[in-house]
Amino acid sequence: MDELMNLEVHYTWLAIGLVLAIAEMAIPGVFLIWMAGAALITGLVAWLLPIGLPLQIVIFALLSIIAVFTGKRVLKDHPVVAADPKMNQRGERVVGETVVVTQAIEGGSGRVRLGDSEWLAKGADAIVGTRLKVVGHDGVVLVVEPMA
Repeated sequence: MDELMNLEVHYTWLAIGLVLAIAEMAIPGVFLIWMAGAALITGLVAWLLPIGLPLQIVIFALLSIIAVFTGKRVLKDHPVVAADPKMNQRGERVVGETVVVTQAIEGGSGRVRLGDSEWLAKGADAIVGTRLKVVGHDGVVLVVEPMA
């Protein structure tokens, strides 16, 4: 019975590796994927060599530590750069754009049209129809100034 258990324990390591890889996809953190690799390698070693469970656990632990620290170093040396760093920062994306005042800016606040939408705006007083330039944002409120 013990031999049968020892022969099929590699499937457990493969399953652990698969679960860790799925967990990395569900909760990305670039941490669990290295442990998934360690579990898969441990499963391969357990399949090829007749070693006991305690030694398999030690192999998994050592491989996990090595893989996590190696992965951390690789990512530090070669950081992942976003293709569009302002993708989810709509206010940052519109800095430099030209807007038209749709509701007079009086007392420092009003509304402007940018493309097909209207935004709250703050800046110097301006009448309806004035073209202004977006120089920043304060949350969802655009900061505007007269065009140079």
